[in-house]
Amino acid sequence: MNRHLFQCDTVPPADAINAHGAPAYAFSRKHALAQYAATGCLTDTYYATAEMQLDAVLALCAGLPAEFIAKTAVWCRERGFMKDLPALLVALLTVEDPALCERVFDRVIDDGKMLRNFVQVMRSGHVGRGSLASMPKRLVRRWLERRTDEQVFRASIGADPSLADVVKMAHPRPTTASRRALYGWLLGRPYDVDALPAIVRAYEDYKRDPRGAAPDVPFLMLTALPLGPGEWRQIARRSTWTQLRMNLNTFARHGVFRDKKLVKDLAARLRNPEEILRAKVLPYQLLTAYLAAGADVPTAIRDALHDAMEVATRNVPEIEGKVYVCPDVSGSMHSPVTGYRARGQTSKARCVDVAALVAASVLRRNPTAEVIPFEHRVVDVPLRAKYPVLVNAQKLAAIGGGGTSCSAPLALLNERGARGDLVIFVSDNESWVDWRRAQGTAMAHEWQRFKERNPRAKLVCIDIQPNRTSQHREAEDVLNVGGFSDAVFEVVAAFARHRGRSWVDVIDATVI
Repeated sequence: MNRHLFQCDTVPPADAINAHGAPAYAFSRKHALAQYAATGCLTDTYYATAEMQLDAVLALCAGLPAEFIAKTAVWCRERGFMKDLPALLVALLTVEDPALCERVFDRVIDDGKMLRNFVQVMRSGHVGRGSLASMPKRLVRRWLERRTDEQVFRASIGADPSLADVVKMAHPRPTTASRRALYGWLLGRPYDVDALPAIVRAYEDYKRDPRGAAPDVPFLMLTALPLGPGEWRQIARRSTWTQLRMNLNTFARHGVFRDKKLVKDLAARLRNPEEILRAKVLPYQLLTAYLAAGADVPTAIRDALHDAMEVATRNVPEIEGKVYVCPDVSGSMHSPVTGYRARGQTSKARCVDVAALVAASVLRRNPTAEVIPFEHRVVDVPLRAKYPVLVNAQKLAAIGGGGTSCSAPLALLNERGARGDLVIFVSDNESWVDWRRAQGTAMAHEWQRFKERNPRAKLVCIDIQPNRTSQHREAEDVLNVGGFSDAVFEVVAAFARHRGRSWVDVIDATVI
């Protein structure tokens, strides 16, 4: 008898198939919703259309407690810094549990962009309403009433819907002359010029005669005006940290960086830890800024982005023992991390950039870690722990193409007889090259072999795309977590230090 063929197989059988039709393990309903909320932007991705993601989220929510939906919205907004899915989840709560929606509304709908997202979802009809009903209108009115005139003015950037559209739908009742004039200005209706808030008057005056000091108004309100280098330098000085990061080429084009002292000041702001943390910047967004910076952006600014990256990845854990980190560099990972958007709006950051950043960050904080990139096989890329995160990340992200075999790094470690304490994968989880007819996935089989030599070892699978399956079932020694904010590092760190819970448990513990 062929004893190898009939040997006892303790790997749990696969209970799902992934997008490639290969064996996989299904997430629980709670985990799947968290995965979509922490990674999904309701745009077309490599494996799923925006419509498929929306349908999946609506179906998942139909079978989950409203309280978990609310906690997921709060966690993914406050910790994951996501916009689209948290707004959708709050809109769903207006139907599923209005009282719970009211409790979490202000924590999730925390700025003008989120307010417009919420209203757009409500009026789309996807959550069972075709317009703002009485309770959502009351929440929108409350949002407006709790903001100062200046805050409402600054939130008026954006369209589809615009803030004016929101005001028209919610019918807020102004309680002061200045708010009455501000709403008239927003809606294009007659208003008392003398009652306008000072910042609005200054903006209107500057539009009529754009000379002298530019008013301290939102960046986009000034970009269409005929401004000279002096005015642009004022805009750069007043810009928020995020506006500065996102408009480096614009400032270069308008001569801002010809002022050497200003360059020094702006570089200091970019690397300022307090401003970086306040901006809630995601590490991949810094890489996007670095890659997009044109030749006219000074070296000092580029160096500041390097330093900012070191700050943005501060939550990468220092882990005792031997660590292996395995970034997926296969073909599907070269798609935009936030999906395909309208022309000119698609992020330059790809899934592979995020995977590379995580790997480079872990290596930076854990110099003895080993990075094992993989596609359909393991790829050899020389990296050095002392190099800046951006340098190592760019080396990894430069690898191109190939199929996906999530078992390849573990198979290599098993061939070596390697010892280790923690193995971290960063992938889209769509493994298919290593498909075989044995029970379970190839990755699960290779992990079982690794555990035979390393019984205390742990496996972490960081998934950066919205999907419903993994290559290994969650267990006491296996963590599946999704997203690309530094909150993921916190979950991984706790798990690695034997104080961790599952990701769903972390979200369930959110106080609302």
